[in-house]
Amino acid sequence: MVAGLYVHIPFCLRRCSYCGFYSTTALECRNSYVDALCGEMRMRGGDSLGTIYLGGGTPSLLEPSMLQQLFTTIREVYDIDPEAEVTMECNPDDVTVEYARVLKDMGVNRVSMGIQTFSDDLLRFLNRRHDSQQAISAFDSLRRAGFSNISVDLMFGLPGETLDDWRSDIESALALGMEHLSAYSLMYEEGTPLYRLLQEGMVAEVDEENYLSMYEMLVEAMSKAGYEHYEISNFALPGFRSRHNSSYWDGTPYLGIGAAAHSYDGHVRQANVADMRRYVNAIAQGTLLAEKEDLTLNERYNDMITTALRTREGISLSVVERKFGMSFLNDMLENARPHIEARRLVVDHGFLHFTMKGIALSDMVMSDLVRV
Repeated sequence: MVAGLYVHIPFCLRRCSYCGFYSTTALECRNSYVDALCGEMRMRGGDSLGTIYLGGGTPSLLEPSMLQQLFTTIREVYDIDPEAEVTMECNPDDVTVEYARVLKDMGVNRVSMGIQTFSDDLLRFLNRRHDSQQAISAFDSLRRAGFSNISVDLMFGLPGETLDDWRSDIESALALGMEHLSAYSLMYEEGTPLYRLLQEGMVAEVDEENYLSMYEMLVEAMSKAGYEHYEISNFALPGFRSRHNSSYWDGTPYLGIGAAAHSYDGHVRQANVADMRRYVNAIAQGTLLAEKEDLTLNERYNDMITTALRTREGISLSVVERKFGMSFLNDMLENARPHIEARRLVVDHGFLHFTMKGIALSDMVMSDLVRV
């Protein structure tokens, strides 16, 4: 079975104000954590891999010797497709030409870099470590090291951000000439410093009208520049879709290694313990702390609604019938009918997918299609 491998690297020098992902600033534990990652891989055994993704946290905080240990174990445990996409997330201030060349030598062939914004004021507000010039320099270093597949992350709807500010960020990103862009609206995750500021009335969420204007500006600019809008938040030059992330959206099984990592084999979802020290100690004792959940037919169907419908192609009607049966297909189409009539959804060549109007209301539409 060809699957995707996700390796969670939870380390951060400091936490960004908006981040709700599991992370830790205990950098002194990096070596023992990498040992545990290698131990979990050997413990769980391997599939054939079509994609590998090192995410975080901040994977670029791993030193070359740690990366060497990690990739050596990956190659020992798994049968890797010679054409596998191997992605690593990097922070701009970690990237030098020398470090980028180390990544190339390790077999990394795609880098995802979290720039978020080119506004130095907003970067400071978000508690990011880099500034705009470091982001531009890091991109140049990746190019000089030979990377020809670079993805950039941007955020919009930031506190105080204007349409002109967002236009400037898009133009700055396009000026880099990246192959892929992921652009997300700012989310106020409970428990984060940013969420507390929201609760205290110190910041305000972007209103719906401005959100829609920013999103439409993004879609128009990326389309004009020749990028394919292949998923709600993702844009790629032809041939440069994220193969790893696409596997999440099309239901391909994936294996998650590390603290807080998730796995899915098509029927069972597994979540590793979201505690780095407990994770490391358990692996050292030959056990893995994880919760497993056998998904019901309804839950697997709902997963498909909230993933496949995010993509440009949408949901295959024939796949729904084959995997879930005619009653599920009929219910889906019946629930979709009001949205089809309102031109938020369309059935085209055997696929149900969003229109541009529907993308802006995607959460509402999806909630109408899931089964409770």
